[in-house]
Amino acid sequence: MGEPFHIVNSPMDKAMDDDKLMTISTADDLVEYALKEYESPLIGYAMGILKDLERARDVVQDTFIRLYKQDVEKVKGGLKTWLYTVCRNRALDVLRKEKRMVVVDDEMFSYTESKDLSPDAAVDQQERASQLMDYLEKLSDNQKQVIILKFQKGMSYEQIGEETGLTSGNIGFLLHNGLKKLREILPKDLI
Repeated sequence: MGEPFHIVNSPMDKAMDDDKLMTISTADDLVEYALKEYESPLIGYAMGILKDLERARDVVQDTFIRLYKQDVEKVKGGLKTWLYTVCRNRALDVLRKEKRMVVVDDEMFSYTESKDLSPDAAVDQQERASQLMDYLEKLSDNQKQVIILKFQKGMSYEQIGEETGLTSGNIGFLLHNGLKKLREILPKDLI
């Protein structure tokens, strides 16, 4: 008739496996047993979470490395539960880590010129502005005020009029004469 039919993982086999597991006393033997019994199912379990065979294998390998570091007597009573729990947690850690990672393409790292002034240009600009303010002090108060409001604050004639109470004609006259006087007294390198 043929050979007798043998059911894998029958209750009798389970009892024999449990007996064998209880005789294990070293980490090497425990890992060897766990690899034989659970490596393939754990890879399938991790693959269901990660959707990637290589990452699943890495997670299972890490699970067995962690098993090797455990106290054999504490783990072997609930080995299957311990293995699946550690495997699940490691797989979820991998997913969380990947979620935090940002994919960057080469274009993001390409050189773009800064719109900011270089440090030496910024210092030069500050010095020039300071010198210009010194020359502004030589103008009448009305001329100085109108020039600052127009060019430093960027106000329109109407806004300057609201601020100072001057008419548009007065503002234009003060700006024209103030700027004319500045051109006469400013050194050529500040113009």
